[in-house]
Amino acid sequence: MRRHRIALVMIAVVSLLGGCAQSTSGHVGSASISHTEPPLPAGATPAPTDRPTPAPAPEGDCGDPTASLRPFPDAGTPPPMPTVDAIRARGRLIVGLDTGSNLMSFRDPATGTIQGFDVDMAREIARDLFGDPDRLEYRILTSANREKALQESLVDIVAKTMTITCERREKVAFSTQYFEAHQRVLVVKGSRIRGPADLGGKRVCAARGTTSLERLQQVTPTADILTVPMWSDCLVVLQQGQVDAVSSDDTILAGLVSQDPYLEIVGDSMGAEPYGIGITRSNEDLVRFVNGTLERIRLDGSWTRSYNQWLSMLGPSPAPPSAVYQD
Repeated sequence: MRRHRIALVMIAVVSLLGGCAQSTSGHVGSASISHTEPPLPAGATPAPTDRPTPAPAPEGDCGDPTASLRPFPDAGTPPPMPTVDAIRARGRLIVGLDTGSNLMSFRDPATGTIQGFDVDMAREIARDLFGDPDRLEYRILTSANREKALQESLVDIVAKTMTITCERREKVAFSTQYFEAHQRVLVVKGSRIRGPADLGGKRVCAARGTTSLERLQQVTPTADILTVPMWSDCLVVLQQGQVDAVSSDDTILAGLVSQDPYLEIVGDSMGAEPYGIGITRSNEDLVRFVNGTLERIRLDGSWTRSYNQWLSMLGPSPAPPSAVYQD
């Protein structure tokens, strides 16, 4: 009887193990391995394909768009400066920029400070306002909300690779030009894309609210464009293979290359991008004050020192852009 019971137990155990093995084997055999594509950055959306290609802005509809107000004269009785006085009374200059544009404005991971060529422009303005370049408060903006931030007086100035155009001058004021960038194309090394002519039918990343996006739609209307809030998002989707190229100003693309040595800038310029400091349109005294700072740094070497520190990978330092005044 005892041997009989042991035999029954052994049979049950073997049956149980066999059933488990069969179940497990069946599970493995029926399982399928799938690979999920990395998610797109927050806010990334395909540009509409059913919209008409934007026509180039008419030339000359505002004269020279880079012409600005002349600085205050150094001698004589200072004119009223209500905006400048209010900023000085506040004790800090509020600057709109982006902390994801390496070389132009970015947060140094080692120190936590915000640095770059555009930041240097803002620091020089603060130096002339307060005698202290650190009297700054930063507000982070996407390219698409720069104009709104100025119109609603959320910032005093925008120092964020902002191209001066006639269309934008209807909404905000600009300083004189402080840099001339050129729109080009960024790809992974070894790509068959060698310039703008190769972008047709390719997926290209561009930031919303930029002249780069508008020109890309004009030059390569058959490109499949992915729009994102920040240029740093374009780096992510290019590295993940979700786009074939990025098109933007060479200053911005150089910043992306500085973060990834497997990328390269290719092709000729698609067009010039004259940068200006954005200012609320009604604040003419601040426009003149900022232009005075820009005139100083053209002459005292500050502009060249900043270029050599941040943008030398674009080539030897050019002369700073000459100021054009409308009065």
